[in-house]
Amino acid sequence: MFTDVGGLKLLTLAVLAIVVFGPDKLPKLIQDTMGFIRKIRSFADTAKEDIRSELGPDFKDFEFEDLNPKTFVRKQLMGDQQDPLGLKDMKESLDIRSVLDDRPAGPVNGRPGSVSFEKAAAPASAGAPLQPGERPPFDPDAT
Repeated sequence: MFTDVGGLKLLTLAVLAIVVFGPDKLPKLIQDTMGFIRKIRSFADTAKEDIRSELGPDFKDFEFEDLNPKTFVRKQLMGDQQDPLGLKDMKESLDIRSVLDDRPAGPVNGRPGSVSFEKAAAPASAGAPLQPGERPPFDPDAT
């Protein structure tokens, strides 16, 4: 809330408060303000407890912070786990560095250590290689 208030702004506010309220009334004003804030907090805590008791035992673990849309979506998607969808495993399995580290290094355009574009042997299940001018098979269900 007050992340953009720097030291100079705080000093200016303090000097302004001393000028407006005076050094003799300022401590009493601060005490009254702190008492008011405590009363508001206790009122809010009492209201939360009343709402929880009225909702019944089904909502005993209800937190008002869960009503924040960001928290609600995170809780619904992630649950109590950190990675219920297996996204971390998926990310690690798609990591290109592991694929590049396993390949043999070969020169491309005279640069050592570059990616080699040698034609890999087709697996037996892939069928015969395409002839010149032949179109690859099209599967409408795969797209």
